[in-house]
Amino acid sequence: MKILLIGEYSNLHATLAKGLRAIGHSVTVISDGTRWRNYQRDIDLSFNPDSRLGKLKYIARLLSLLPKMRGYDVVQLINPDCFALKAERQYYIFNYLMRHNAKVFVGAFGTDWCWVYSGLHDHLFRYGDYYIGNRQRLSEPSVKKDISEWIDTPKGEYSKYVHGHCHGIPACLYEYYECYSRYFAGKTRFLPLPIVPQHHAPITPFEGFPIRFFIGIDTRRSQYKGTDIMYEALKDIKRDYPQQCEIVKAEHVPFNQYVEMMDSCHCVLDQLYSYTPAMNALQAMEKGLVNIGGGEPENYEILDEKQLKPIVNVEPTYDSVYQALKQIILHPEQLPALQQQSIEYVKRHHDYISVARLYVDFYNAG
Repeated sequence: MKILLIGEYSNLHATLAKGLRAIGHSVTVISDGTRWRNYQRDIDLSFNPDSRLGKLKYIARLLSLLPKMRGYDVVQLINPDCFALKAERQYYIFNYLMRHNAKVFVGAFGTDWCWVYSGLHDHLFRYGDYYIGNRQRLSEPSVKKDISEWIDTPKGEYSKYVHGHCHGIPACLYEYYECYSRYFAGKTRFLPLPIVPQHHAPITPFEGFPIRFFIGIDTRRSQYKGTDIMYEALKDIKRDYPQQCEIVKAEHVPFNQYVEMMDSCHCVLDQLYSYTPAMNALQAMEKGLVNIGGGEPENYEILDEKQLKPIVNVEPTYDSVYQALKQIILHPEQLPALQQQSIEYVKRHHDYISVARLYVDFYNAG
């Protein structure tokens, strides 16, 4: 098949492209590289969003690329809102893609109308981006931003239009699948995130203190993702166990540098409000890092995993994170087994070639 992947989140499309190419498909990735992260892509759509001239150049480049976005068997958008344009203008591009390609799919990989609306009204989870138990998180800036962008807005209406007209919606996490399958049951399928396996032993094996804990911080979404709470707990563990703990913090660094910093660690803290590990955590686990974050029973159930339980699951509270970190410090003998299980878990469920085959099956059925 000839496949076009548009947009990028956390290296998902770039990794999926590798898997699809490995099994014989022709793939083109168009993205802006997610700005400073600079993920791999075949056609670059990066620009300066703070410059009027930069925006004009972006529009001109996008229009010049449209003829190259036709004639594909499959086009997949990372999100309904995957172009740096107002929603009213994106209808034209989406309809163009629908007319000039065989099938168009739209990923349930991040924030859009369906995710925000369901999060506010359906109460599908014990905790998440918009609720913790019965307590709403509506006062947090990122939540306010999501609501102002997606609920009762032109962008929200466009998002509904895209999901209503596309051929299929791949959902990369348990939470996304549960949400989108309520509204688009016939179109939604759970497909695991793709990871390129490279290591058969932990890249940084635990051989004694200090235990190195990695945390990546995006200051714009720190409260939303819970890294603010995780970082506070981690700093307090460092204070209470200074000889046993070392913190490696990455903040707004390019992806290659981010990976180098992460590779030197034993554990990674990621996604406090998630039931499941996302791309960053899985990329770390593949290298033998122990993930402290989302590892709820539902995560293992949707994968039909009954043996491997490598994730140190935490609830969305400071105390839960602190106690989990403390147990790792007090029982470091558990780390080697968890490191090896992490590698096996990713190999078993997230191998990029196996995932690519699942995508091809989904594309053919769409």
